Amino acid sequence: MLSYAGKRTNRTAAAAGKMRAGGKIFVYIIIEMRYNGTVQSKQKRRRGGKKADDMKEKTPYYITTAIAYTSGKPHIGNTYEIVLTDAFARFKRGQGFDVRFQTGTDEHGQKIEEKAAKAGVTPKQFVDGVAGEIKGIWDMMNISYDKFIRTTDEEHEKQVQKIFKKLYEQGDIYKGTYEGMYCTPCESFWTPSQLVGGKCPDCGRDVQPAREEAYFFRMSKYADRLMRYYEEHPGFITPLSRKNEMVNNFLKPGLQDLCVSRTSFKWGIPVDFDPRHVVYVWLDALTNYITGLGYDADGHSGQAFAKYWPADLHVIGKDIIRFHTVYWPIFLMALGLPLPKKVFGHPWLLMDGAKMSKSRGNVIYADELVKIFGVDAVRYFVLNDMPFEGDGNITWELITERVNADLANNLGNLVSRTAAMSRKYFGGVLADKGAAEPVDEELKGMARGLYGRVAAKMEECKASDALGEIFAFLRRCNKYIDETAPWILAKDEAKRDRLSTVLYNLSESVMIAASLLQPFMPETAEKIARLFQSPLRAFDTLDTFGGIAAGTRVAEAEEHLFERRAYKDVEATYEAMFAAPAQKEAKPAPAQKAAKPAPEKDEEAYPAEIGIGDFSKVRMQVGKVIAWEKVEKSDKLLKNTVRFGQETRTIVSGIAKFYTPEEMVGKSIVAVTNLKPAKLRGIVSEGMILCAEDKDGNLRLISPEGGIEDGSGIF
Repeated sequence: MLSYAGKRTNRTAAAAGKMRAGGKIFVYIIIEMRYNGTVQSKQKRRRGGKKADDMKEKTPYYITTAIAYTSGKPHIGNTYEIVLTDAFARFKRGQGFDVRFQTGTDEHGQKIEEKAAKAGVTPKQFVDGVAGEIKGIWDMMNISYDKFIRTTDEEHEKQVQKIFKKLYEQGDIYKGTYEGMYCTPCESFWTPSQLVGGKCPDCGRDVQPAREEAYFFRMSKYADRLMRYYEEHPGFITPLSRKNEMVNNFLKPGLQDLCVSRTSFKWGIPVDFDPRHVVYVWLDALTNYITGLGYDADGHSGQAFAKYWPADLHVIGKDIIRFHTVYWPIFLMALGLPLPKKVFGHPWLLMDGAKMSKSRGNVIYADELVKIFGVDAVRYFVLNDMPFEGDGNITWELITERVNADLANNLGNLVSRTAAMSRKYFGGVLADKGAAEPVDEELKGMARGLYGRVAAKMEECKASDALGEIFAFLRRCNKYIDETAPWILAKDEAKRDRLSTVLYNLSESVMIAASLLQPFMPETAEKIARLFQSPLRAFDTLDTFGGIAAGTRVAEAEEHLFERRAYKDVEATYEAMFAAPAQKEAKPAPAQKAAKPAPEKDEEAYPAEIGIGDFSKVRMQVGKVIAWEKVEKSDKLLKNTVRFGQETRTIVSGIAKFYTPEEMVGKSIVAVTNLKPAKLRGIVSEGMILCAEDKDGNLRLISPEGGIEDGSGIF
């Protein structure tokens, strides 16, 4: 294979080869041209006069997670990584790549040996149980991995022994004695100068003095070569801050040789030529990325390795960036193999601002969240609320607010309104009647450019920003409903074609958004496709508006995509999950903000917390109604979800006789926001929407002129 620069690579099997089958000769010539960060493949094939186009192949793309350590059940912060990588893998498949997605478990080490002994089982029995639990969580989260590797797999262990021996025989590994401070949880050695306050600089736990015979890898031999690689491949480590950390903290001060074997415990892969030693964790764990592809240190690697290596993207946590961008590249250099193209060190997901830890009692698990919110809601939250570089945050209250505002109100309400109006006005039949107006072009233009904006963010590993583009478009669709007011068009028979066109535009927009949501929320995307009875689109077709065939009929709704949940109900459900007497492990109460005082019994009006003489103390703000809900057993009350800048509140208002729910969504209103909460029909209302009343008792909302952002104060 030839690159743009003319260098040979081993990305696929031989650049030119011959295969004989059935007496005929096949000749393959594969040329891969790389430039401007893109890949273009050209393939020529000769067989009995057939054209080259008969044998087109997709461009390979290899993506991995770090393999999960089998010391215990992974929490939601650990689960974030697999969900993130799954979104990247699914997106690449949507772009037409031949994706190989690998994940798995890291199963050796002193910590495992100690935990197994404490549990009264063998280390293999212990890791079998934990690996099964990890795989079960990955499957529950709808992860589309192609390979789940375990470091106890026979073929992996065999290749690790071969790799160790090869590196030893070529002089990269030597025997010596280690003396220093050892952190068992991190399985890391430290010199006294590297400790922080006498404790492990990575996890902050106690370290113990250790001295033992060990084999070492000559890291310093490759340090200059690695530094040059960093300089020649500026995109190798992302974000940039992670690269700067590696250069300034490890390469410039000088690399220390790395301990790669241990004799103080037995649960590891034996060094076959010196069985008192077991291979130390990182040489064992990191090599999974090539052994899982069929790499053979003896030179007999399989087709998958030839096709997919080097990896296009390693997705890992920022805490192990050193191992993947210093140790791993050097191991590969020593083996004479190409280096991965990119390593993304993602941030942590914190629980209420603190790192999750069982000892702190602040751990949340994915299966707990899924039982309450569902798989796609949990996938959405972790992908949306994790920044590219800085740490994210999760609380039970925060995920409840996000599901209500983004999924139930923005996405779910848009889909249900569009489908319901199509069924109500046209029996569900969709058709673009060509009755376009200028307002349509802005929506269509935003729709046509959506894939390009999302793809650009995903190329930068900014999944949260990519999701943000999709949900910004969904908000624009909701605004389009307000601008076109289908319920008003429906009252005029002369505007029936216009109404049909509006509902077609909305349905087409929903399907474009659903197609792009598939990598992030696959079950939700499929539900939307079933509702509109249209297939999810290939990404390369999304720049064309009008993919829904004329005459397509919207189906009857199966169910709401997402249910709005009151936080008190979420809290009660969570507590009930762990209320059984057999539950031994005490669970922390869901973190929440300071509770607002609520009246003990229903109140019929909005009681003011301030008197008329203190009117200057009244706090009034501009808000935007982002969702509505009819109050049961009341023909007067509407429950409105109102956004005031970064805050969202529930306000019950007696305006149902004067405004339809469809008219309310998207409206800017003025509300008093420092009133004492009041309970109306069992719903706590956190403010008062201001209206004017005419002499006949008709109410009209007080709204600011255009251009005022929600959250702005009224003075």
